[in-house]
Amino acid sequence: MINQKTLLVVGGGAAGFFCAINAARMSPSLKVIIVEKTNKLLSKVKVSGGGRCNVTHASNEVGDLLGAYPRGKNFMRKTLHQFSPKDTIDWFAQRGVVLKTESDGRLFPTTNNSQTIIDCFLKEAAKYNVDIQLQTTVTTISKLENGFEVMLQKNKPTLIHADYLCLAAGGFSKIESFEFISNLGMNIVPPVPSLFTFNIDDKMLHQLMGVSVELASVKIPRLKMEQEGPLLITHWGLSGPAVLKLSSYAAIELHQLNYDVEVLVNWCPDYNESSMLEKLKNEKVIQRGFIQVKNQFGLSNRLWEYLLNKSDIQFHSYWNDIPQKKLVQLSKVLCGDAYHVKGKTTFKEEFVTAGGVDISEIDPLSMQSKQHKNLFFAGELINIDGITGGYNFQHAWSSGMIAARAIGRQQLL
Repeated sequence: MINQKTLLVVGGGAAGFFCAINAARMSPSLKVIIVEKTNKLLSKVKVSGGGRCNVTHASNEVGDLLGAYPRGKNFMRKTLHQFSPKDTIDWFAQRGVVLKTESDGRLFPTTNNSQTIIDCFLKEAAKYNVDIQLQTTVTTISKLENGFEVMLQKNKPTLIHADYLCLAAGGFSKIESFEFISNLGMNIVPPVPSLFTFNIDDKMLHQLMGVSVELASVKIPRLKMEQEGPLLITHWGLSGPAVLKLSSYAAIELHQLNYDVEVLVNWCPDYNESSMLEKLKNEKVIQRGFIQVKNQFGLSNRLWEYLLNKSDIQFHSYWNDIPQKKLVQLSKVLCGDAYHVKGKTTFKEEFVTAGGVDISEIDPLSMQSKQHKNLFFAGELINIDGITGGYNFQHAWSSGMIAARAIGRQQLL
């Protein structure tokens, strides 16, 4: 086609793919190209949810989702109204991919296999003739009066013209990685890690590796930040949703503190120190055996013994023999167990960053740049990030679809 226009999508991840396949479907005359700098497509989709792919998070109300985005909440309010989790579920269902909702609200394909999502996308790409180019790096982008001039590097430098450009290259750990869009004059919020676990140098704690608590509270007193959720002890410290959520909300502040801070764990968040002390005093009255006998708080025996030792209480002590000052100490340990965090560990392979292209540069109703016509953004390249639970993928689907629709509208002009 002599007048065929081209959409170049930079990034072969969730957001880039979703934009590309939907733009190609809605605009049959459009030539759509995805360039991906690695030799892998949809790599985060592959590893998400332990290889099952946490596609989105169940919610009938947009307002219920917004608290899951530490950065970009108001922006997400506008994008989620245009393409919501329900829209995501329907989109996949129309293509034969059924999603199931788990008790915590996370949605996965019924196959429990992320390859199901990848295969769906690859099938759509083939159906609508999306051109996918791997191991292709974008080195520079220049804005022209009628589009963009993009320098690609694979075996040799190649200059191509794009009428529409969607930047969906994912999150970067260093601001230098944004150099390829420097010609566009976009404001970049310096990136910092988000969604990470806490390193704690405590060999006694490390011996509890694998022990989990269904509900705990983790607090950073210095920052006055606190989150609840399941907690997991690892061979390097603390992990689990409670820690991951806290790391996300406190990502910028923790970076500024060089990940060196005290945290307090409440192993029994239904209690505070005062109410816990009353509970323990009551237990002392009614219990007749050893304190080691199954505790009343649902904690594993290994964790219970560890916490008793921290409170200077022998595991084989009788309840009746424990003085009140040690019950006071135990109540403090159960409800305000102090640890010194020094360092972080990336959560599996699900690397997420806070930072990226400033949302003030982007129109949330089209994902188009406010500076440059026909320049669009999608996914984690933008300064929006969510906690664990399917929220980051929903941002990818929403922003990718909105950009695809806007490009389709431009095609009609």
